[in-house]
Amino acid sequence: MTATHRRPRVRARGGSAVRDVLGLMLLPVTLVAAALPGAFAGGGTRRWFGGRGESQRADAQAAKDAAAAAFYELDTAQRDLNISIETITAVDSSPRARKAVEDFAALGRRIDEASHTYITAVDEHDLDRDDLEQSVAAAAKTRLTRAKDDLVRVKADLDRFAQGLGPLLGSAETQLARLAPAVERARQALLGASNALDAVRASGLRADDLAARLAALAPELTKLNQGAGQHGVAGTLQRADQVLRDAEAVRAEAARLPERAAEIDRRLVTLRTRAQALTTRAGQVEPVLSELRRRFAAACWQDLQPVPEQAATNVRQAEEKLAEASRARSEQRWADATARLSTVRALLNATDEAVSAAGDRLNRLNAVSKDPQAEIERTRFAIRDAQRLAMAGRQTPDPRHARPLDDAVARLERAVAGLEGRHPDYWHFLTETEAVRQTATRVVSAIRDEMSGSA
Repeated sequence: MTATHRRPRVRARGGSAVRDVLGLMLLPVTLVAAALPGAFAGGGTRRWFGGRGESQRADAQAAKDAAAAAFYELDTAQRDLNISIETITAVDSSPRARKAVEDFAALGRRIDEASHTYITAVDEHDLDRDDLEQSVAAAAKTRLTRAKDDLVRVKADLDRFAQGLGPLLGSAETQLARLAPAVERARQALLGASNALDAVRASGLRADDLAARLAALAPELTKLNQGAGQHGVAGTLQRADQVLRDAEAVRAEAARLPERAAEIDRRLVTLRTRAQALTTRAGQVEPVLSELRRRFAAACWQDLQPVPEQAATNVRQAEEKLAEASRARSEQRWADATARLSTVRALLNATDEAVSAAGDRLNRLNAVSKDPQAEIERTRFAIRDAQRLAMAGRQTPDPRHARPLDDAVARLERAVAGLEGRHPDYWHFLTETEAVRQTATRVVSAIRDEMSGSA
């Protein structure tokens, strides 16, 4: 609403009848006699209708004042609500928010119409006129009262509309309340990241990758400084959160960088020592294989034949990767150094397992060749334990459990029979007994799962 209430216009009234008469006394008597009747009829320019006429003027003025008050209240309410609508549109672009804007625009058109009616009524009726007729005053009262009623009705509709905006406005105000703190937190995070990076560089670490990541956040900081007016509240909040996370990540990595460098140095030393030890151990595999070949059937050691050569290859590759990791550390390429060290560790683990497997094979074959009965009894105990559990609370076992256990008994008997002869395959015997025990373990686990499920 852009119109403003006009202040009442006040006309200067004519002189009183007494003053007119006194002035006429200076004229010739004949002129005075001619002027006196007019003077006593009312004098000046005002028509004196007194009584009911003055009451009509007062009523019209009261209607005008009431309409002015209604106009002012409506104008104030519209201005306040316009601020609320601007708050919502700055934050919310949902269909509900768009409908609220459309409804407010429709109310604005009704407000303009009611305001125009009021202003027209005020302009068309000058209640300060000296010659105001009773009929004119009555008509002014009617029109001003009608204009006031229109303003009051629109104000009531505007108030109801404002009440319905509560949830939208509350959500928008909440987001606006988050805006300044979120932007400030993002700025502080960037400052913290920058300070952490400076501290790392002061210790002699370049941290070029972290510096590049921090520099990439500069355009985002520029957009944050441009504010929500240019990029919207929702977009600014999202950008502030992202900048906060990225800057915190840079700061945290910068803070860990000295420790990371020290850890890489420790791993370089440890893995280099381990590689040297494995070189020595790998040299001991050949004598182990020689004894296996001399004492046991070929099936007991053929799969171990490649171990010495593979161990030497793995150790050589590990040493090459260690050299690459050392160069990456010197050049402060931390990710490359870490990756190379992980490769070295995998190579050494594989070598350690292969070298250990040869010695472990010899020990197990020695033990079973001296006393195969211990392995047989160990396996039979596992089968009997599974059979007892399968029969618990039953007259006959469940076929799902009995069948694999029966097969395990037969498999063990075949493995024991295979020990007969001049050069028994003890390794096959050991792998078979291990497989039988695994079968028994699986049956026990299945029975216990079923028991716990039915409990």
